[in-house]
Amino acid sequence: MTEVLKPDLCVIGAGSGGLSVAAGAVQMGASVVLIEKGPMGGDCLNFGCVPSKALLAAGHAAHSYSDSSKFGISRPASTVDFQAVHDHVQGVVAGIAPHDSVERFEGLGVRVIQGAGEFTSPKEVTANGIIIRARRFVVATGSSAFVPPIDGLATTPYLINETIFNLTEAPEHLIVIGGGPIGCELAQAHRHLGCQVTVVEAMQLLPKDDPELADVVRSSLLAQGVALIEGALVKSTSSEGGGVTVTFERDGKAETISGSHLLVAVGRKANVDNLGLGTANIKHTPRGIDVNSGLRTSNQKVYAIGDCAGGLQFTHVAGYHAGIVIRSALFRLPAKADHRAVPWVTYTDPELAQVGLTETQARERHGGSIRVLSGPYEDNDRARVQRMTKGLVKAIVSKNGIILGCGIAGPQAGELIQVWVLAMSQGLKIGSIASMVAPYPTLGEVSKRAAGSFYTTSLFSERTRKVVRFLSRFG
Repeated sequence: MTEVLKPDLCVIGAGSGGLSVAAGAVQMGASVVLIEKGPMGGDCLNFGCVPSKALLAAGHAAHSYSDSSKFGISRPASTVDFQAVHDHVQGVVAGIAPHDSVERFEGLGVRVIQGAGEFTSPKEVTANGIIIRARRFVVATGSSAFVPPIDGLATTPYLINETIFNLTEAPEHLIVIGGGPIGCELAQAHRHLGCQVTVVEAMQLLPKDDPELADVVRSSLLAQGVALIEGALVKSTSSEGGGVTVTFERDGKAETISGSHLLVAVGRKANVDNLGLGTANIKHTPRGIDVNSGLRTSNQKVYAIGDCAGGLQFTHVAGYHAGIVIRSALFRLPAKADHRAVPWVTYTDPELAQVGLTETQARERHGGSIRVLSGPYEDNDRARVQRMTKGLVKAIVSKNGIILGCGIAGPQAGELIQVWVLAMSQGLKIGSIASMVAPYPTLGEVSKRAAGSFYTTSLFSERTRKVVRFLSRFG
């Protein structure tokens, strides 16, 4: 007989968002079915955040070794064992995998079904021949690499994030199509590990970030030997003699470049196919599933979270969405997602972090009624002693001190951005950061200095001097 399950929640997708919902809900007393057709942990654990940051860590270590002369330390030339680097990356993934495993979740009380889930009615999902009729459903199927329709690409060997971490030999010359966060991170990691690397980007490097901050990353990549070809539209690819050739158009002229390996990193697409969304009356487009502010779809029994919901595609957003769904689905509390203070980080060296509006976005929305505050790393003593003065904190505030956004390009930007995230999420004004006591010497003082510059004009004005001179008359 066909098995029929009637849980409180049925979650489709065991990536970061789906796992967070399943673990949270079952530990709060709900019955949960979790469906996953691929490896547990999804893209983040197996092909994304974890392996990419492990590879970056190896690259940073190699670069730091060779870059020690600025401290007066001489070392023999370093060698890179790419097989060992591969093993390091896979070892990190393997070390985290038990936390996301079938065994752990079944131990928590979740019913895990390893197979493809598909809606067969607005109230029913089938997976591996099992019928699930849940009180609520959560679609958390994530995203995957978008492969553009480039002429010749189908017959050209190429890598995406799901395959590049399988390499056990270093590419002689890696060509990266795409200069976004993924392309920049993997380009720099391979360059640090001794590969020749060329990035081909149709627009400008890191096009979604503030151009002034992106330029800090650009300068670093160029100084480290990454070749950048910007404003270049890829027209075709081909393969011969064991290598690859990319033809692109720049300034109206056709050019070509040849290398040993090709990485396609032009963005992500939501995983919405083959889920029976139409059968379930769930509105969606190729960009993702339509959701309201409470993350409900057009089918009120179904939520969609994370990358497949068509918004910001970050692991921490999926985790945030999980909390929204648990409050709504289990406790029936009004819960809405607020993405105004969601940060993101590109983990290059230096890092680039952003929360809220960029300067361009702020000017489009608020016109001239904003102030741009800057804090250069070169003015920070900790940055100077560590020889990492190339960086900038750039905060955007309203004229009455409301923080509209902040971008940081520099070492540890992903850590430094968090004080700005806290301030924005709690509605704190710029004075809260300016008046905090920051330990000396730390990079965190860069943020305090930038915030403090909001008051410089008025604090050191002629009016202030007149007040001081007047008060001095009274002894």
